[in-house]
Parts: sequence; C-alpha cells; structure tokens
Amino acid sequence: MESRKDKFVGNRYGGPRTPKEDKSEMIFGSRPILEALSAGKELEKIFLQRGARNPTTDEIVKLAKGREVPVVTVPIEKLNNLTRKNHQGAVALISPISYQPLSEIVTALFEQGKNPLLLILDRVTDVRNFGSIARNAECMGVDAIVIPSRGGAQINADAMKTSAGALNLVPVCREPNLKDTMDYLKDYGFQIVACTEKTEHQLTDFAVDMVGPTAILMGSEEDGISPEYLKRADVRLRIPLMGQIGSLNVSVATGIILYEAMRQRLKDSGYSSLSKLEPM
Repeated sequence: MESRKDKFVGNRYGGPRTPKEDKSEMIFGSRPILEALSAGKELEKIFLQRGARNPTTDEIVKLAKGREVPVVTVPIEKLNNLTRKNHQGAVALISPISYQPLSEIVTALFEQGKNPLLLILDRVTDVRNFGSIARNAECMGVDAIVIPSRGGAQINADAMKTSAGALNLVPVCREPNLKDTMDYLKDYGFQIVACTEKTEHQLTDFAVDMVGPTAILMGSEEDGISPEYLKRADVRLRIPLMGQIGSLNVSVATGIILYEAMRQRLKDSGYSSLSKLEPM
C-alpha cells in the first residue's frame, strides 16, 4: 500500500459577562486583516462590525470573496465576546491549516492512476464532530475532505486536537457552492454516495461499488443532508439500526460508511486481512 505521507499535504450577545477568548489565533483591526489577506495569510473567518462600513472593509470583503474566506457582519457585542482586546470593529481568525484547491487534488489523483475517495460534509458544525470525522477519514484512506465556505465547523484548536493530527494529513477543500462542486465531480466520473435516513436502501443489503471514484456525502447534525444536495446523489444508503434511537452521531455514521468503502478497496487491491493487510 502507498504511504500516507505521499498524500497532499448573560444576554444573547454577551452583556455584562466576561468575554471568552477563542482558542484560535486572531488578527485585530481592519488594516491588519487587509494586509494579512493581501499577503496570502490563511484565514478561517472574518468578523466585521455591523454598520461600520468603509473603504478598507469593502476591500476586505472583496479580497475575502476571491479567496473564499467567510465574512460575517455582527453587532459589536459579538466582537467584544470574541476578545478582550481593542478590535476596532474587525476580528479575523487565523486558520491552523492551509486549504487546498479541490480541482488540483482531483487532477493529481487521476494522473497518479488512483481512484479518489472524497468526503463531502454538508453543514457539520460541531468542531469535535469535525475533528473526529477527519480522524476517521485519515485512517480509512480518504484523499480529501470537502466543506462549504459557510455553514460548516470552524477549524480551531479543538478540532485539531480531536482529529489527533489528521487535519495535518488529509487535505481540506473549502468550496463556495457544494451543488457546483458535486456537479463538477460527477462530470469527472465520481459517483456521489449519500449516507441518509431518507431511503429504504440499507448499507448491508444494497450493493454499491465504492472502489471507483467516489464522493461520500454526509449531512448536518440537525437535519441531515440538504434536499438540493440529496437529489444530486447517485446513490442513497442508510445504516441499519436495531435500537430505539433513530439516528447515529454524524462522526460515527461517517466512520461506518468509510469503513465499507475501505473494505471494498482493500479487497479489490488484493488484501485479505484488514488487521494485518496481508496480500491474498
């Protein structure tokens, strides 16, 4: 098998309570944020004070859009809750990882003669779930994780810790429109496999070949996969359950379906033992 090292590398807005510092590294002030964007610094998210628009913030929004960095306008109380420091109406969170272009990863994988396995996450917002999913993905051979530019979990220190280092190993691609992303992947020959409760086809009795180029789609903790994404899936699979609780934690469900994809791929590659990876 190839080495994993060969892969790409109070009240609602706070009130009197003491602000809670985010564990992520921050940049304060619109001018430093603009300079960071211009220098190519990887930013996770930018918060701008609502109603404080000026030429500098307009330029921030323009540059951030080009680099697919989410920009959120918020009340000043929100900024005060992010930090105790003098933010001057603008705070940016520095990303602990470098996002990768999906198109370059897909092209490189095909050039290497591989059948890519991708993981698409639709609005998975809990950072620990995200970190756990990344750990599953790294262990089971996922080539890249695709997330939306808006509506996904913030990749911060908690996510990095929960991933046990996986977020330093598996490329993460931040896409502005998952519908366009799925259409792009289908044009490249990927099948989109949606893991959802909204189907009668069970993972255990509905044979789906996941050896070829495959993108597995997982939904949010609250309401699963968005309808507009679900209808783009080529296959819908559900994980059978015996208990009274009707659903699994998204990180657990992701691990189960990724295991099935890995099992198929190992068998196709000529390995008979998942534990020892001994060739047949």
